[in-house]
Amino acid sequence: MRTIFIIAIKAKRRWRSQVGVALLSAVCFSSLAHAGTAQAEVPGATSPVTEAPAQPLPATAPAEPVIELPKLIHTVEAAYPEEAERAQLEANVRLRLRVDTQGQVTQAEVMEPVGHGFDEAARTAALQFRFTPAKRNGVPAPARVTYTYVFQLPGRSKAVAATPPPALSSAPKATASQDEAPTEYQEDVEVTAVGETRAERRRKSAEAVQVIELEQASMESADLGTALSRTEGVDVRRTGGLGSTARISIAGLSDDQVRFFVDGVPLELAGYGPGLANVPVNLVQQMEVYQGVVPIRFGADVLGGAVELVTDQDVRGSSVSGSYELASFDTHRFTASARHLQESTGLLVRAHGFYDDARNNYPINVEVPNDLGKLAPVEVRRFHDGYRAGGASVEAGFVDQPWARRLLVRGFINAAGRDIQNDVNMESPYGEVTTAEGSAGATLRFAQSYEPGVTVDAVGGYTFRRNRFLDIGTCAYDWYGRCFTTLPQPGEITEGGVERYVNQHTAFARLQAAWSPVPNGAHTLRLALAPTFVERSGEDRRLQANNQPDPLSVDRGVTSLVTGVEYQLDAFDGRLQNIAFVKDYLQDVRAQKLLPSSEFMDVGRTAHELGVGDSLRFRLTSELSAKASYEWATRLPRPDELFGDGLLIGDNMELRPEVSHNFNLGLGYASEPGRAGSFRANVAGFARLTDQLIVLIGQGSFFTYQNVYGSRSLGGLGGVGWTSPGRYLSLDGNATYQDLRNTSSEGNYASFDGQRIPNRPYLTANGSAQARVTDLLRFQDELLVTWRTRFVDDFLLSWEELGSEESKLRVDSQLTHSLAFTYVIRDAATRLSWTLDIQNLTNAQTFDFYGVQRPGRIVAAKFTLER
Repeated sequence: MRTIFIIAIKAKRRWRSQVGVALLSAVCFSSLAHAGTAQAEVPGATSPVTEAPAQPLPATAPAEPVIELPKLIHTVEAAYPEEAERAQLEANVRLRLRVDTQGQVTQAEVMEPVGHGFDEAARTAALQFRFTPAKRNGVPAPARVTYTYVFQLPGRSKAVAATPPPALSSAPKATASQDEAPTEYQEDVEVTAVGETRAERRRKSAEAVQVIELEQASMESADLGTALSRTEGVDVRRTGGLGSTARISIAGLSDDQVRFFVDGVPLELAGYGPGLANVPVNLVQQMEVYQGVVPIRFGADVLGGAVELVTDQDVRGSSVSGSYELASFDTHRFTASARHLQESTGLLVRAHGFYDDARNNYPINVEVPNDLGKLAPVEVRRFHDGYRAGGASVEAGFVDQPWARRLLVRGFINAAGRDIQNDVNMESPYGEVTTAEGSAGATLRFAQSYEPGVTVDAVGGYTFRRNRFLDIGTCAYDWYGRCFTTLPQPGEITEGGVERYVNQHTAFARLQAAWSPVPNGAHTLRLALAPTFVERSGEDRRLQANNQPDPLSVDRGVTSLVTGVEYQLDAFDGRLQNIAFVKDYLQDVRAQKLLPSSEFMDVGRTAHELGVGDSLRFRLTSELSAKASYEWATRLPRPDELFGDGLLIGDNMELRPEVSHNFNLGLGYASEPGRAGSFRANVAGFARLTDQLIVLIGQGSFFTYQNVYGSRSLGGLGGVGWTSPGRYLSLDGNATYQDLRNTSSEGNYASFDGQRIPNRPYLTANGSAQARVTDLLRFQDELLVTWRTRFVDDFLLSWEELGSEESKLRVDSQLTHSLAFTYVIRDAATRLSWTLDIQNLTNAQTFDFYGVQRPGRIVAAKFTLER
């Protein structure tokens, strides 16, 4: 049974004039029979607090955390609703408050609406309350407060205040003195939980993880790719504007070497669109970036790291939210979410949807023939780079029931389409090439705790995905969007054209179980099982129309099973945490291969690998921690790499898994807020020693994926930050350096042994400054002015020893700035925000992949509503 902390506060005041005193009491209960003292205060009032006698702890139990309960230090009198006062109505409004680590009430939800204006009046007042923050082992921690606001008309007898639940009220209560003045209204407060948020637990764990909270990003025009690129050790590059292909690199490794998840489910199976960078930020609460060492709970074969998107985990009460963004280049983005929990039955229903539309017709600099036929630089607008995407999901089930903490069914559907403007080097324009993707599916999630100390969390589901690629245009286009000649046969990219469809059926499951011999004890054992079954088929209609064998028409399948066992040790009163794990990877591939004789032959193979890892964290002081981690990591080949695409990319059933030794070492510091504000800093080093990397290699007129080389990535990263007292000013900066080199002494890349791998930036840096003004036009409003800058040093587009220094292809160093103005209004349970965001303020030319130009200055306006 988990520890519960309770504080009851009864305060009495006259209607329209504050008088009287407060009754104060505090009681702490623990499943380990540990008792302590707590005191809550209201200015101008004191009362005795009875201390329960301490009970001896079991010899095997760890020390209980030291809890300091929040104290109510500032209240605001609620305005009595005029309608209710005229009707001579009274009411008790029961609220659930969230108190942050600054002691501010950030959320007030009505648990049992009573109407007549009482709910709104109580929420408005409660959001202006101030507490001293709760503390856990001396560190400010968030708290959840149940608050009853009692409205009484003048001249009525006093109401009876609510009392704490019977199971929590066995300790003696403080009593009021005999000379208390009678009152006409009163309030009750219970602090029902004091603890760490998920983000705080992750940061303090031994895991090699960085947590990115997205509350502010959700009010700005930043998408997940932009928010992620501001993190040290992470690089996000794209082939264009919104919806374009993105390469996300974590400490030197990228593409399929990095995996993405939504609440533990692989992104491609969760119904959130074609790629992480394009997922709407308003649908995600925070991102967790795991660098090189990935916990077993993901049940995935990951080589370079993982990113988990954490959606809204709050299931209490009812809420709605929405956002709309209008930006340059005819960009429109819309999101909407809703949630309702029926407290009496635990029935939860929630839904979300999104829609994106962008023309991406931004200016670019290219070379086109002039009147003399010579290439000359000109500025043109992209004319065939549109992007459209939309999706929706509905989730329903039960939460916090005796038979299950979670039992939820979720169904989803989404679709996305994108125009292809140019080739990878931005040399040839296209006018009719398109791609599209859609998926639909469902998941079932179950979580429950059992005695003694066993927890189970499982999710399973099915996803159907369909991809389409069309290249059947009959015109050749120039950079002005003109069809200047008719092609002899369809196909701007490939002679003869392409009309290809690929269907994929995926069934998956993720089962996690944990056992702690002593609740909240020093030892925890975890087990994770993750089976995945993929079946793929499709059709190439151009091949079929020409009566040619179609490699896509045959069924192909991949079955994989990733198993992990993990042991966690917490020692020295929580100062040391160590997580050791073992992983087992099993993959079975079955397919039919097209032979030169136009016949199909059954082929298959099985791969089996093992992996080990360890993560260690030691807290040197309450503010300074050191971390070290290692994993012998494995990534199994993906279906696209094994089966090819049936056209330009051939199959290669002989691919071997990629493997890597991943090391991390870091030091982190975070101070408590003080007279000089709060400081934070971190520094880390990493190494990735990788072998059997899978790369797409050209062989005449077609390509195949092959294991071609090993690589070595060494680097360091660091960040610093400061927030002033009162949070009026915040400054942050970070930098990442990485040296990624080829280590192959044989094979296709042997002649480049020891050289830096091309098309990879090696030095990036980010900086930001934010000014915050509160109570500008009304109480609790905020004006945020945020400036950000990003620097990318120059990097080569080819191997560094090819060609002379003058002829080397390189991307010059880049420095960009952005400026955002955000105005926030908080009223009762509602938050409204308006943002004017100017990205790439100086309209600098920026480039990512192989010199493909990114958008210049972007002006965006965004409106968000949360209630």
